[in-house]
Amino acid sequence: MDFSEISERGLVLLGCGKMGSAMLSGWLNGGLSADAVHVIDPNPSAWLKSTGVHLNGDLPHAPAVVLIAVKPQMMGEALPSLRAMGEGQTLFISVAAGITIRTYTELLGEKTPVVRAMPNTPAAIGRGITAICGNPSTTADDLDVADGLLQAIGQVVRIDDEGQMDAVTAVSGSGPAYVFHMIEALANAGAAQGLPADLAMRLAKATVGGAGQLAEDAEEDPGTLRSNVTSPGGTTAAALEVLMDPQSGFPALLERAVKAAADRGRELGA
Repeated sequence: MDFSEISERGLVLLGCGKMGSAMLSGWLNGGLSADAVHVIDPNPSAWLKSTGVHLNGDLPHAPAVVLIAVKPQMMGEALPSLRAMGEGQTLFISVAAGITIRTYTELLGEKTPVVRAMPNTPAAIGRGITAICGNPSTTADDLDVADGLLQAIGQVVRIDDEGQMDAVTAVSGSGPAYVFHMIEALANAGAAQGLPADLAMRLAKATVGGAGQLAEDAEEDPGTLRSNVTSPGGTTAAALEVLMDPQSGFPALLERAVKAAADRGRELGA
């Protein structure tokens, strides 16, 4: 993206843990000047100290963007320091899970442009996917800025209704944990069939990683890819008969799991 406006006016990064560091690394590698970045983090890493950004100092009067990447439980003490930047042209982008736009506008003012974003942990290797939505005060340009900044950690999709964010969280935000558990379960199942545990885990990791990449890259949809490796009466078909069972297989299980995650997200945001 074009960092010229941000380089001129400044960017504040509130919190620089794993997610914040992944974004900052992408921005700096993409051409954003370290001198334009002001980071607030009580426990800066050695890497952060080496970047040349302004660290825990005075903030610019009117930054172009404030990106909030602190943990939700730290929000209460972190946000008040930014109150003076509300009700103006400063764009606030939040990647803090479960914190609604309403929470920010109550503190910063209704006229404050706020974009809520839900990334996921593959962002740490630039392979994340982030959903974003804005409040009525955000402009098309604001959403473009947020989109461009968040592309530093992977793909970006836009949603029109913040109410969909709990479902997004349940699918892509929490989703990596489901996949990691599937790897564990697949490896354990292989070990139960006589494979050494380390070999079973290596096979499971590579299979899930490779299949995921193929699903992203292929022109065919996942259903077609599944059919392509399923010979009638073969080994894959035998396994899929179990996994696709309407009552006990993946479809019913994942529907219940995603619903549980979405319901919990609604409870936490209430």
